[in-house]
Amino acid sequence: MANSSTLPPRAWLVVGLLWIVGCLNYLDRVMITTMRGSLTEAIPMTDAQFGLLTSVFLWVYGFLSPFAGFLADRFNRSRVIIGSLFAWSVITWLTAHATTYGELLATRALMGISEACYIPAALALIADYHRGNTRSLATGVHMSGIMVGSGLGGLGGWIAERHGWAHAFEIFGAAGIVYSIVVAFLLRDAARDPGVVRAAIAGESSVKSVRMGAALASLFSQRGFIFALAYWGLLGLVGWAVVGWMPTYLNEHFQLSQGTAGLSATGYLQAAALAGVLIGGAWADRWSRTNERGRIYVPMIGLLVAAPGILLVSTIDWLPLALAGLVIFGLARAFSDSNMMPILCLVSDARYRATGYGVLNLFSCVVGGLTIYAGGIMRDAQIDVSRIFQFAAFSILICVGLLFSIRAQTQPRSRP
Repeated sequence: MANSSTLPPRAWLVVGLLWIVGCLNYLDRVMITTMRGSLTEAIPMTDAQFGLLTSVFLWVYGFLSPFAGFLADRFNRSRVIIGSLFAWSVITWLTAHATTYGELLATRALMGISEACYIPAALALIADYHRGNTRSLATGVHMSGIMVGSGLGGLGGWIAERHGWAHAFEIFGAAGIVYSIVVAFLLRDAARDPGVVRAAIAGESSVKSVRMGAALASLFSQRGFIFALAYWGLLGLVGWAVVGWMPTYLNEHFQLSQGTAGLSATGYLQAAALAGVLIGGAWADRWSRTNERGRIYVPMIGLLVAAPGILLVSTIDWLPLALAGLVIFGLARAFSDSNMMPILCLVSDARYRATGYGVLNLFSCVVGGLTIYAGGIMRDAQIDVSRIFQFAAFSILICVGLLFSIRAQTQPRSRP
């Protein structure tokens, strides 16, 4: 197994470049959830319609993810990433100029199309560079950028209170456009996994002859991938329930202002998750040196801690204790984020990693979008949104069982 001293050149530079891209990726998509009051005042809509703004993004994003992942497997991963960053940044800037609900909904759908190409390509590119006992940590470092972006999403509500809801979209859209030019000069693909090259020489498949049907057939022939799909889908329910409705819950349940609630929901959660992805990644890398299933056991342990944390948030009336539960949940649940791609590498062919992650994203986002929309319907029906967090805690326990059922694929995996 490769170690950090034999990494390909630029391995950590790539992680650093993608850290900022991942930060912008989640900041641009999440900040709309923290400015509900300002947005609905400027563009009237029901709570269900407000929830639909995130749901339609997730559904479009999810449905296109497998195809976006296939593009990254079939063509150049770096170019897919650069094009995705530039496109969603332009759309973020255009969102600031929407004047009707229909225009706003259209920009969110376009955002889903443009952002779908990023995560599968980025995580597959990191896995290409980090093939040994740095894989989970490298993934975790990248995911920490996503956590920071989600945490900074609270700035959306803060800026909206002071300068109007459109101002944040203009600022971060322009920043993404500029950064895409920087990334275009520095980001490059890694040399392909030697196992993939050997397969091409043997006539099994060449990199350029990757086909969608063959990729899906290979992925779904593995029971471990099917368990991973169910696990990631349920975890999407949990994650998007918290992202989509925690700011509103804190705003109303604890009488916090829109800005304070948004910063509290994203800030405490993502600060804890930032530590969690690094701890979970380093711990899993270390455990995997003696037991391949270490990358599975670490997120299992995390989820067993995360479930009581989110349950505490939804049942307590004292704000400090509720925020403590949110921190516990964010820290422990993040162990899963740094290990999902490494787990996928255990149960899939190296040629189809991006496609595989795209399929996982599809299921996760469809479930997550339904969860956010259901939260809006519940609010319109005067049902406390805390119920959805309580159901999320139960879902986490099911995820533990699904993780335990995952086994590495039976066919030999390619290694350097």
